[in-house]
Amino acid sequence: MLRTFMTAAALFIIGTVAALADISGSYFVYGRNADGSAYDGTLQIVETGDKTYDVFWSVGTEYSGTGTLEGSVFTVEWGAANPAVYVVMPDGELHGTWADGLGLELLSRTPR
Repeated sequence: MLRTFMTAAALFIIGTVAALADISGSYFVYGRNADGSAYDGTLQIVETGDKTYDVFWSVGTEYSGTGTLEGSVFTVEWGAANPAVYVVMPDGELHGTWADGLGLELLSRTPR
């Protein structure tokens, strides 16, 4: 019972911290395409309203999209069949997938 309570409390705190985090700003991008090849570049997230954002990637090719933040989940529609979906981590990084989960992406405010 205590373990269940502690787990629920931790998840609530993480979700609350992520929801209060300001995700707008500049990021370094590190990703893996669906074919396994790696890429990197930069990304800019610009807040446009309450929990809505414009997103601009520069990863060898320029892409853009619009995103919404619901709790700690950031979903970006960018013109593909499936959106990019990220989780806002407690340290401020965003960990995401795209191409229906076949592509992976890490957004970090500091270079790796």
